[in-house]
Amino acid sequence: MISRIDLRGGALPEGAALRDLLPRADFDVTAALEKVRPICEDVHHRGDAALIEYAKRFDGVELQQVRVPAAALADALEKLDPDVRAALEESIRRARLVHRAQRRSTHTTEVVPGGTVTEKWVPVDRVGLYAPGGLSVYPSSVIMNVVPAQEAGVGSIALASPPQAGFGGLPHPTILAACALLGVDEVYAVGGAQAVAMFAYGTESCPPANMVTGPGNIWVAAAKRYFTGRIGIDTEAGPTEIAVLADDTADPVHVAADLISQAEHDPLAAAVLVTDSAALADAVERELAPQVGASKHRADRITPALAGRQSALVLVESLADGLKVVDAYGAEHLEIQTADAAAVADRVRNAGAIFVGAYAPVSLGDYCAGSNHVLPTGGCACHSSGLSVQSFLRGIHVVDYTRQALADVAHHVVTLAEAEDLPAHGAAIKARFEWKVPKA
Repeated sequence: MISRIDLRGGALPEGAALRDLLPRADFDVTAALEKVRPICEDVHHRGDAALIEYAKRFDGVELQQVRVPAAALADALEKLDPDVRAALEESIRRARLVHRAQRRSTHTTEVVPGGTVTEKWVPVDRVGLYAPGGLSVYPSSVIMNVVPAQEAGVGSIALASPPQAGFGGLPHPTILAACALLGVDEVYAVGGAQAVAMFAYGTESCPPANMVTGPGNIWVAAAKRYFTGRIGIDTEAGPTEIAVLADDTADPVHVAADLISQAEHDPLAAAVLVTDSAALADAVERELAPQVGASKHRADRITPALAGRQSALVLVESLADGLKVVDAYGAEHLEIQTADAAAVADRVRNAGAIFVGAYAPVSLGDYCAGSNHVLPTGGCACHSSGLSVQSFLRGIHVVDYTRQALADVAHHVVTLAEAEDLPAHGAAIKARFEWKVPKA
């Protein structure tokens, strides 16, 4: 059901050589880029008409308009199951607590008397958020995108989610209800690359956005890459991943359940156990069979995900080697199920989010930990962070110097300008003082 990779018996390779030994799903955004290019440009030229045509081609629905009517949002919230509403409200409450604390404040540094640099944080003006609608419905992703944007102070927030044939061409009603709970009333029944294009270029119905965030399939990731530079993006999200770093103190029942929980997302989802205990690996493998057998999505998602090249039980010589492996892997979600798990977690450098101990499973983070579940995948955690309030803020330096403060440093500025053969830079300083500017 799941393969093994044995890295015991010698020194681990470094850097890329170690990464190449680890399991990873095939996710070729570059190849997908050429397929989304004509879709994106079609949206650019034909606007809403192109979006309506793609809804029929890709989603099997006939739309008259792409914007979701306000009445549909209100109706979805009114009909929402009370228990689901309570769970969403608690998820929102906890997410707000965490994300509100992330908001940076303006800070002024006095560099010299009369010379200050202030860093102020300004939210982007408008964001387009994407909530997937493929194999599952993800109201939790609505929360994880909307809350940090709101807490950052973004003034204009729009959300797109694919139209559903089973719901009259509207996005899933739970998505709509989550939007209503959060006060987001600009919602579009648009999916895939065309949704990113709608936000990037704007259409008759939808003004263009400065930034697009949210997870999606490979076509969404490719469209984000296509528009990078025109709009800001969070990340090119690939298939979801879980890595579990565990020793012989871990409960194999827990580990198996957590691997399955991520495999449930998608046939390309990655489930990786890294352990220095062969006995634990054996126990987890034995435990997988009955748990998978009892799972709803075993045939179409879980079994192919666990059997795929992206999943494995990785045996290492020691916990120290295990840390090297998980840092090389850079998992979207990393669980630490070891003795003194908090101390081990503190040594991790590369992960989208770290879950410490037996009672902080990834499922908690997906919904109600208060953390954000929009995280870097495909090893990008070695250089990128998950979605946060900071994702929607821009730091702007405000430089304020008096005449004397500039005069005190003018000779250094002129010297550096001349060293770089940029004499006009120096001339801009000299022009402010009784300094003869040489003629060309």
